[in-house]
Amino acid sequence: MSVIVIQFITVDGVVSDPDGSGGTATGGWAFRHGPETVAGDKFKLGATLDEGVMLLGRTTWELFSQLWPKRDDPFSARMNAARKLVASRTLTDVSAWPNSQVMEGDLVEAVQREQRDVIITGSLSVVRALMAADLIDEYRLLTFPTVLGTGDRLFPADGPPAYLECLSAEQVGAAVLARYAKPS
Repeated sequence: MSVIVIQFITVDGVVSDPDGSGGTATGGWAFRHGPETVAGDKFKLGATLDEGVMLLGRTTWELFSQLWPKRDDPFSARMNAARKLVASRTLTDVSAWPNSQVMEGDLVEAVQREQRDVIITGSLSVVRALMAADLIDEYRLLTFPTVLGTGDRLFPADGPPAYLECLSAEQVGAAVLARYAKPS
């Protein structure tokens, strides 16, 4: 089992409001580069998406549950078919997006018990909780040629150091997809 974080990120490390749904002044930065940069399986999840489980926080799940079920391309079908766990203390009904269920119990303990690969999309509070527990095995970051200077960063200034190895890096449209993992 691996825990994989996938994020849209700016050159200066900002991950907040890539699509503009948060209504921030700098929101929508990822989608300014055209659909070829963000469409499809840009994070190269492949079978991991089919056999693993997505883990989403409430806010990300609510946003995605409004978008993905309405789409009918092959990658959207894969996203809709994927199993999804929702980390939320307030949501009870997650029927709006097929194959979703609310995670029961403690987040860290639930991830430690999970037998499947866990893919975390967005959901910064979930990512940070798992960072603090040293449970992240891999980061797949789609870095956009944008510097915002403000916003929530993936790696907080007061966080612990993370020593990673680069598994791969390639240009994807206007962005660069890099895969980083804990050293073996």
